[in-house]
Amino acid sequence: MSNFRADHVGSLLRTPEVKENRFKWKKGEISAEELRAIEDAGIAETVKHLEATGMKAITDGEFRRDYFHLDFLKELAGVSVTGGIEANPNAKAAEDGFTPPVLSVTGKLKHVKDIQVADFNYLKTVVSQTPKVSIPSPTMIHFRGGRKSIDINSYPDMDEFFADLAAAYREEIAHLYEAGLRYLQLDDTNLAYLCDPKMRAAAQARGEDPNELPRTYAALINSVIDNRPADLTVGIHLCRGNYRSTWFAEGGYEPVAEILFNEINVDRYLLEYDDERSGDFAPLRFVPNNKKVVLGIISSKKRELENIDDLCKRIDEAAQYAPIENLCVSPQCGFSSTHHGNDMSHDDQWRKLDLTVNTALKVWGEA
Repeated sequence: MSNFRADHVGSLLRTPEVKENRFKWKKGEISAEELRAIEDAGIAETVKHLEATGMKAITDGEFRRDYFHLDFLKELAGVSVTGGIEANPNAKAAEDGFTPPVLSVTGKLKHVKDIQVADFNYLKTVVSQTPKVSIPSPTMIHFRGGRKSIDINSYPDMDEFFADLAAAYREEIAHLYEAGLRYLQLDDTNLAYLCDPKMRAAAQARGEDPNELPRTYAALINSVIDNRPADLTVGIHLCRGNYRSTWFAEGGYEPVAEILFNEINVDRYLLEYDDERSGDFAPLRFVPNNKKVVLGIISSKKRELENIDDLCKRIDEAAQYAPIENLCVSPQCGFSSTHHGNDMSHDDQWRKLDLTVNTALKVWGEA
């Protein structure tokens, strides 16, 4: 397993060309093929910049997606995307009155076509380091709506729902592995949302047990990844929301820590730790010795550049709970979880990624 002391979550600010032409494509002014060629050029240029920072795990910046999760999930048979979710109280009013759409399951879940394979095949032609793919965690189809958002006629039995969902994911991951993928990341907001008292209460109101859900989700994730090849590294990123530099949830990892670190069979945890919303490092005491924790202590939401000595101190604090050789460093989230991007410039983004690598070099002598 590659160790990647410096890592990044996945999404990057879109280039102006990609951003502008995606709008043109939505309005029918250019074809999907024309947009793809523009995305190819934007990815090739951005990948060069990312590798120049010294980063060893390289994504395509999620340039071909509108949202970190929906573009993937809607390609599964049985998934529908509709409407918007309740407005985020922390969000700036979007100029178009936007709120993110919601997912529901309206039929039998099935993997009917490859979703990320073509994108991965392009990425691997333009990188010299390890190409990494981030996909939404399978839990993303369940949490927001719970039982109510899953068609009762398709799935009278929830065990069958989870079995079909896991099977669809296993198929996609197997095809990615065959194409050469060796570092996969699952993006999971739900386990982090279950750290927030308000979100736990909302889950309870939907008829779910917030103490039992982490266990359910651990079993689901494991049924996707447990029989993976030995040389496929799997990480999971926990996120409390990252729409245009805002968030949805707050609260430390303590409520889910024991299950998160001991019952989910991933190799790496990419954890938000950029501010007090994420709590302290004490939950890291549950991390077993065979797993790595990537400390997201550099903000991808705020423009101000952190001080490298302060970052080193924070890593030392975390090392009181988990051995320093099991720790790594990254920004707390992506820079553009939706196509809108966070409230910072491309220069700000590259400074943050340079800082990530320089911090890793200072603490461990390697990136």
